[in-house]
Amino acid sequence: MDWWMIIKAVAVGGAICTVAQLLIDYTKLTPARILVSFVVLGVILGGVGLYEPLVKFAGCGATVPLTGFGYTLATGVKEAIAEKGAIGILTGALTGAAGGITAAVVFGFLCALVAKPGDKT
Repeated sequence: MDWWMIIKAVAVGGAICTVAQLLIDYTKLTPARILVSFVVLGVILGGVGLYEPLVKFAGCGATVPLTGFGYTLATGVKEAIAEKGAIGILTGALTGAAGGITAAVVFGFLCALVAKPGDKT
């Protein structure tokens, strides 16, 4: 087990989550806007190549938060453009993130079966 990688992942992932919590606590931004901003920031940083070094440094500490989802979308588009040309602009993001999206839907469904979801009213 690589303890140094675990420490780096927890530190980077924790720092990203700390920034989000500070934005929630000290700004008037809604959580939804903060989440969307993190995804867009990940797309931008991934698209220009600035997020890749952070992923190599921290592994899942950089890919699990929402900025990592944006990075995955940008990476998928870049790869699809290289393989398929301009049509990759439309297909690459979904192809790159399909595994994560599928897992979220499946596990959300399984949790709904177990937890008996309902309105909070």
